[in-house]
Amino acid sequence: MNVLVIGANGQVGQNIVNLLHDSEQHSVKAMVRKEEQAAELSNRGIESVVASLEDTVEEIISAMNSSDAVIFAAGSGGSTGSDKTLLVDLDGAVKTMEAAEKLGIKRYVMLSALQAHNREKWNEALLPYYAAKHYADKNLEASSLDYTIVRPGGLLNEAGTGQVAIAENLERGSVPREDVAKVIVAVLSIDHSIRRSFDLISGDKSIETAISSI
Repeated sequence: MNVLVIGANGQVGQNIVNLLHDSEQHSVKAMVRKEEQAAELSNRGIESVVASLEDTVEEIISAMNSSDAVIFAAGSGGSTGSDKTLLVDLDGAVKTMEAAEKLGIKRYVMLSALQAHNREKWNEALLPYYAAKHYADKNLEASSLDYTIVRPGGLLNEAGTGQVAIAENLERGSVPREDVAKVIVAVLSIDHSIRRSFDLISGDKSIETAISSI
């Protein structure tokens, strides 16, 4: 499967790209915003394309062309304002869904946020971010795409354990970015994860076992 990773230069995105690059099952194209990022990827033998989520749908279609699946792992980042959150995490995400539908790409995996579907559980310090994720996910659910929405808890920069908890609703918790990336890559080829969404934190089950329970 030829997989386009949107947000490939982000911390989770980099993990996803590395896993797909090493995979015997998939190939990867990394979507990045800067030429120097593309050059670094090219030096490692990784295909890339330079595009922005603030581009038009037609420009995103050009970047997405020849892909069989899309992973959305992009975000405006904690240093930007609510305007960028709206333009990237919400409108940018929706534009990629529209592009995938126009190209006839069915498989789409969304990196969301823990309890984004449940307003009563949103982190008070990140309300614009959660609102953007909530409505991006809603749009994805209403689309024709074969989606999976992965909603991880607090993201950690430590080595993955391969042990996770997956469920429709989980209490606050954290999870290494490496494990989030492994779950996202794993669900790509698991048909029973299609049109499903779930929370994800560290737990006591292997990734394979946890995914099989959704």
